[in-house]
Amino acid sequence: MYVADKILPELPAPSNAKGLVHWLKTNLFSSPLNILMTLLGLYLIYKIFPPVIQWAFIDATWVADTREECLGEGKGACWAYISNRFGQIMYGFYPPEEYWRPNLAGILLIVLTLSLFIKNMPKKLWLGAFILLVFPFIAYILIHGGFLGLPEVGTDKWGGLMLTLIISLVGITAALPLGIILALGRRSKMPIVKSISIIFIELWRGVPLITVLFMASVMLPLFLPQGSDFDKLARAMIGIILFQGAYVAEVVRGGLQALPKGQYEAAAAMGLSYWKSMFLIILPQALKLVIPGLVNTFIALFKDTTLVLIIGLFDLLAIIQNVLGSDASWLGFFTEGLVFAAFVFWIFCFNMSRYSMALERKLDTGHRS
Repeated sequence: MYVADKILPELPAPSNAKGLVHWLKTNLFSSPLNILMTLLGLYLIYKIFPPVIQWAFIDATWVADTREECLGEGKGACWAYISNRFGQIMYGFYPPEEYWRPNLAGILLIVLTLSLFIKNMPKKLWLGAFILLVFPFIAYILIHGGFLGLPEVGTDKWGGLMLTLIISLVGITAALPLGIILALGRRSKMPIVKSISIIFIELWRGVPLITVLFMASVMLPLFLPQGSDFDKLARAMIGIILFQGAYVAEVVRGGLQALPKGQYEAAAAMGLSYWKSMFLIILPQALKLVIPGLVNTFIALFKDTTLVLIIGLFDLLAIIQNVLGSDASWLGFFTEGLVFAAFVFWIFCFNMSRYSMALERKLDTGHRS
């Protein structure tokens, strides 16, 4: 009998267990059903993709001054429609001479946020607090105006992608802490706090967002003093924050329940108070576990901003659907606008998803089996 007295070197994989042919046999042609599905998929690709590419790229019109230049036999997509109305798609009815104000606010936010990703950046905690607590007021002053000599631009003029990003960023930033508080309240041992949290969560999760927005726009003013004027955008934001906060609460509660009981007992054994144990031990682990669920909720919020159309706010999709779709000077290119809107939403949602996956890998500490 032979007994090895040293570790043998690794041998290369057999030639029939690697390479493109092996991958095709394993993933696409491993059984009669897989072969049939592969052939059907290739047929659908052959029938769908060439005409789409022909319409979107090969026969497309990229530069034109009038709609007539995009019309004619053999003409594809008219992307000149997007470039000619790009300002309105991005900013809605915001005055063109004031575009620099939302642009400056966006650049400041990007620079401040990217600074948080610098590994040796000093005082990140203070910078994060500044972004959350101070920057919103700076952005509001820049975009709304009425201060420091800036002309006032009411929220009824805001629109397009700018409005979509404002609503989603405010909603995400405010819904997360609200959801955490509600999740802790639902697991509280105090009956009143627990009951209030449960009622709040189940009430807001039991109605569709479109109803919430309609109530915030139509019903809320009825409870305000006569003659008061509560901003329509603020009403929509409050409704979205309360609605999404309830969904975030259930996601966070799932993470709290997923933690082993020993974590809670260890925190108590160390003599930590309730809030210290939550913020130093329990919540960091729970939030790490529910990153996919949280990002999924935020992606849903970003896409649900299109519902603000029903209360008269013109976000990216609403601008294309209701304003540009009825523009007589470019009538007939509604499809290009919808394709462009879908592409913009996909870009943002895809990047949010990829970042969450990168964050999961970075914070992975061996929970996977």
